[in-house]
Amino acid sequence: MIEYVRGELAELSPAYAVIDTGGVGYGLNISLNTYTAIQGKKEVKLHVYESIREDAYVLFGFAAREERDMFLLLISVSGVGANTARMILSELSPAELCGVISSGNERVLKTVKGIGLRTAQRIIVDLKDKIASLGITGEVPQETAQQADMVNKEVKDEAVGALTMLGFAPAPSAKVVVAILKEQPELPVEQVVKLALKQIK
Repeated sequence: MIEYVRGELAELSPAYAVIDTGGVGYGLNISLNTYTAIQGKKEVKLHVYESIREDAYVLFGFAAREERDMFLLLISVSGVGANTARMILSELSPAELCGVISSGNERVLKTVKGIGLRTAQRIIVDLKDKIASLGITGEVPQETAQQADMVNKEVKDEAVGALTMLGFAPAPSAKVVVAILKEQPELPVEQVVKLALKQIK
């Protein structure tokens, strides 16, 4: 069992990171929260969840142990798989998600792709008592502060690439991303992806 991976950050996109440890590159699926936390760093440590199936061996990486703990709680809920849990943690921080669950705010959960009313209600019912054990203080979801300007084309390409890796078709992803950047050209890539996730259904 891999508990964590520490090493040089060799590659990074909003949905995927490669960490070079002793000459071995570990590819890990990440959330936007983790992307924001490790962006710009040379050496990183990611807590790991191993998804082992008959047809695939996939690693998920988390910058904070609390995010992995929340991920594990999410995938314990019937109907919530690893990719859906990552999608939820790309839209909400662990603290924001705790706040949503504690307050029973199913409306916010329903904005995540793949989460319908029943699944949102199930997450709240199943996890409301369990999240207390994580020791995370709940917060009201809000947009993070805008970060440094990036070249428009670079943001577009990275955002579309991230959405494609999350399972969306390239053409509609590009259409939504371009529309977002036309209105808010100064947005960093992680914010563009967050907005796009709410618009692509």
